[in-house]
Amino acid sequence: MPTIPESLDSLLTLDGAMVAAVVDSGSGMILGDAGRGIDIEVAAAGNTEVVRAKLSTMKALGLDDAIDDILITLSSQYHVIRPLAAHPETFLYLVLDSKKANLALARIKAKEVGLNLSL
Repeated sequence: MPTIPESLDSLLTLDGAMVAAVVDSGSGMILGDAGRGIDIEVAAAGNTEVVRAKLSTMKALGLDDAIDDILITLSSQYHVIRPLAAHPETFLYLVLDSKKANLALARIKAKEVGLNLSL
């Protein structure tokens, strides 16, 4: 099984990939990161709140379901948040340049990495 650095490096091979990270949603701590272009510490903490808010809303609605991924589209970037299948309290975070990236391929790659990542 690929390690965190190997997994993040594979995400950065995607066209338009800027930054990739593995984040613990319980603490907001980064378990690994690669790339550049944003302040990953701030992004990890902020997106931890996004994941917590969505989980809280799902619970309030009585939804017995899991998050596949969360997609945030900005005018120049895509942000993909994908909880790991084996460790749903941990998520992949991927930032892409929207002018260069293929969002569908990025989501497929994030799913593949998330299924195979060894913590």
